[in-house]
Amino acid sequence: MTGWLAGKRALVVGAGSGIGRAVADAFLGEGAKVAVLERDRGKCEALRDQLPGVAVTEGDATTREANERAVSAAVDAFGGLDTLVNCVGIFDFYKGIADIDAGALSGAFDEMFRTNVLSHLQSVRAAVAALRAGTGPSIVLTESASSFYPGRGGALYVSSKFAVRGLVTALAHELAPQVRVNGVAPGGTLGTDLRGLASLGLEDAHLDGPDRADELAARTPLHVALDGADHAWSFVFLASDRARGITGETVRPDGGFGLGRPQ
Repeated sequence: MTGWLAGKRALVVGAGSGIGRAVADAFLGEGAKVAVLERDRGKCEALRDQLPGVAVTEGDATTREANERAVSAAVDAFGGLDTLVNCVGIFDFYKGIADIDAGALSGAFDEMFRTNVLSHLQSVRAAVAALRAGTGPSIVLTESASSFYPGRGGALYVSSKFAVRGLVTALAHELAPQVRVNGVAPGGTLGTDLRGLASLGLEDAHLDGPDRADELAARTPLHVALDGADHAWSFVFLASDRARGITGETVRPDGGFGLGRPQ
């Protein structure tokens, strides 16, 4: 077996579509054994059909129970766990604080932070013992360009992604030297199934449209519109032993967004 992740045993949370699915595919291509946790039943069925060697657990990543079942499934299937990736997220479609009805704010906050932050904490808590017993163990959490800059989401989304960035730092400090913890902060991404807050009536909203690629490319100095497969290589690198000296850091595959508006 060859590949950057040869022999690694990984759990990818939120692997049914978008970046999570691309990470699962890339990990398999690089020699890893992969288990996944996914909430959507149809996506779970597709994963079982398309990736027969993958251990698929259906469940809600914001809950202790689902994460513990997924970790157990990975350990039972592969004899241990070396890598945890969480790609779970939800969007607010740029809703500013004044755009959210005061009566809806508390529910929207709970939904956003439960999905974007608590899911990561639940996954780490469920996996940490197995990871500590693993080989070259690491965790990779999904941040966003919104973990660094305003304007790429609304008040709730941006603050939740700053929180994930904080988790990377706090967990890297806490879990060293046994487990490395890093983040990937993609910019805008083509082909995701990123949904909106149900509490704000946005559960059927989508980001992709006919001009999406041109819009994304125009934002970046590199003039690129990236998809999940592009971002997946950052996860591969951070999970690999080639990154064994890196923890508490963030890789930012955003086309150079932070350098400013392209000329």
